[in-house]
Amino acid sequence: MNSIWRNTTLLALSQGLMVSTISLIMTCSALVGQALATDKSLSTLPVAVMFITTMLISMPASFFMAKIGHKFGFMLASIIGFLGGGLSTYAIIQQNFWLFVAGIGLIGLFNGFGNYFRFVAADSVEVSQKSKAISFVMVGGLAAAFIGPNLAHIAKNWIGNAEFAGSYALTMLIYLLIFTTLGFLKLPKAEAEQKDKASAARPLREIVKQPLFIVAVLCAMLGYGVMSLVMTATPLAMHHHAHAFSDTSFVIEWHFLGMFAPSFFTGYLIREWGLKTILWLGVLMGFACVGINLIGHTIWHFWLALVLLGISWNFLFIGGTSLLTETYHPNERAKTQAINDFLVFSTVALSSLSAGYLQHQFGWRMVNVGVLPILGLIMLSLFWLSFQKSNAVTTAS
Repeated sequence: MNSIWRNTTLLALSQGLMVSTISLIMTCSALVGQALATDKSLSTLPVAVMFITTMLISMPASFFMAKIGHKFGFMLASIIGFLGGGLSTYAIIQQNFWLFVAGIGLIGLFNGFGNYFRFVAADSVEVSQKSKAISFVMVGGLAAAFIGPNLAHIAKNWIGNAEFAGSYALTMLIYLLIFTTLGFLKLPKAEAEQKDKASAARPLREIVKQPLFIVAVLCAMLGYGVMSLVMTATPLAMHHHAHAFSDTSFVIEWHFLGMFAPSFFTGYLIREWGLKTILWLGVLMGFACVGINLIGHTIWHFWLALVLLGISWNFLFIGGTSLLTETYHPNERAKTQAINDFLVFSTVALSSLSAGYLQHQFGWRMVNVGVLPILGLIMLSLFWLSFQKSNAVTTAS
């Protein structure tokens, strides 16, 4: 058991370092993109490419690590992340926007592997300890709320006239730390997978037509999309309203805190208040975030709005994921989760890319007005679900 929980601790540290890099990138990538891109509407393209590469590699990464082992796969991915950090640093020094996009894309490849940290932790412990292991790994995300934005701020001027090159140089150190940390993993040998009989599984088109599936995907997909769009545009909006970068890093820091801190009690609230209540709270907090953004531009408006945005994401994403588990049988898990993740991260990538265009062409107000119909669609789906008969798949796991 000591060895098992040592693995979980190492995975939690790796998770924290990975999310630290993500929060660093979310804090300053749009500003770097704006400085390097000739077409300023492409300022959020690097972030969008990060999410696109994460989406594209997630399924191949799973199959790849099933063959060669998770430890070796994670360590190989950390080398790719190191190269991404180095290329991003070089691109900023050379003032080359497309090299910068490529560097962030390599970091996205690492993230596609790193997203399996929590699942490996869960698979390393007894069934009764799985939720505890996942929660423990999530502590890493909470620490990253403070690490990433502060690293971006501290190192932004370390390298000559290349603003933020020092910040990206630090990501290389982070990936070296991840590589070293993962080297101490001692994972149990994977047991041979039991193949489900194809005849026992329903066609995917039958699964996706279920009301529960539709609402689950809409909540997770659109909730994540709204969060990504508003968060990615926030540094640009704060820069436009003459806020110092230290203020921006402070706001993003608290946003990540709002995203991850509720994870420790979201599961409890779902059990006590019900899943639909949590989803409703998530969408209402999204509306509250937009309302605050529309009435003022002080640092405290940005701070409160982004904290609420983080909690909104937490409730909608975790709630939607929980609802998804009620829509499939065990032998339908892989394809159901795959289509869900594809839709979610496709939306996140589109939102990240749209953020720069909307902010540059129409301004902060229209960014926020633009997400109102999306939040309205989530609300309508919850209304619709309340009139549907319960049709959860009782054998889902």
